[in-house]
Amino acid sequence: MSVGTSGAPGAQAGEHAAHACDPDDLPDGLVVADEQGRVIRYNTAAERITGIPAAEALGQRLEKALPLEDLEGRRWWQLTDPYGGLAIRTRQPERNLLLPGGREVLVSARYVRGGPTGPVRRVVVCLRDTEARRRTERSHAELIATVAHELRSPLTSVKGFTATLLAKWERFTDDQKRLMLETVDADADRVTRLIAELLDISRIDSGRLEVRRQPVDIGAAVGRHIQAYVAAGQTADRFLLRIEQPLPQLWADPDKIDQVLSNLLENAVRHGEGTVTIDVTPATSPREGEDTGTSVTVSDEGPGIPEESMNRVFTRFWRGSKRGGTGLGLYIVKGIVEAHGGAITVGRAPGGGAEFRFTLPVAAPAYLT
Repeated sequence: MSVGTSGAPGAQAGEHAAHACDPDDLPDGLVVADEQGRVIRYNTAAERITGIPAAEALGQRLEKALPLEDLEGRRWWQLTDPYGGLAIRTRQPERNLLLPGGREVLVSARYVRGGPTGPVRRVVVCLRDTEARRRTERSHAELIATVAHELRSPLTSVKGFTATLLAKWERFTDDQKRLMLETVDADADRVTRLIAELLDISRIDSGRLEVRRQPVDIGAAVGRHIQAYVAAGQTADRFLLRIEQPLPQLWADPDKIDQVLSNLLENAVRHGEGTVTIDVTPATSPREGEDTGTSVTVSDEGPGIPEESMNRVFTRFWRGSKRGGTGLGLYIVKGIVEAHGGAITVGRAPGGGAEFRFTLPVAAPAYLT
């Protein structure tokens, strides 16, 4: 009979112990009370969330170590009575409760029983800080308020002009009708752009932004944007395009790269002054395992961005001035660049204005490498 596996149980136990999770590594607070209702485990996250040191909580009665109240001021442990309540209850769902001092936390509890209706052997409490949830709720509220504000103006204009034309069509000349219809058309475009921005944000936040890669001549793409500004009335000498050759062949989503270039150039033209300089150069790839990438730098000679605002430029709703806009453009730009595996930075240009620089990996398909 073979006895070569006699050490396996011990080895398995050792392996299990090696992979066991240390409660102090958990991101959420964990508090465990024994069958007597005394705290036997109080992890690091629980200390951080409650502000109560583990040394003070361990050995204390649960209701004393963790004095929680509901939002109406009632003591939670007396309401729930984990040790003397319903014998079939095994858990308390997550809810908002208050710590001493009024700090709000999310609390859930699990009752570990000796049998289906047996006595409670352990009460396991999970604590979560509400700050992250509050930040998300504030962000959503800000987004709704911004969208409502941005939609109100063009929709009011569309409604006003269309109602006027329907009621008094014969009273206006053809030129007046054309002017009103052109205004309606421009406002409809504004609403369409806002909806497109919201869809982009949704895809970026959920990680569903799709990138359809194909060869992109980024120097030519910049050139087309400059030509469009010149056709719209900007002087040609307002722009300086410098392309360092040879550039590696770039595989990217041309529509999304156009979106990035459009936003950065619009910001430079609208908020900057003097010459808008665009440098397109080879660069070290931001992607591991690739040697080369392509870098685009857009700089102006305006007042620039205050140093204290640099770290907020790519957040939602940041505006460099009060000249309109939703404050969502640079947030979307960053999301598009990162979806390509690239990186974007902001700094001060040599001429004193703002300087945005994004770098993209070549990202050639595997069959070409």
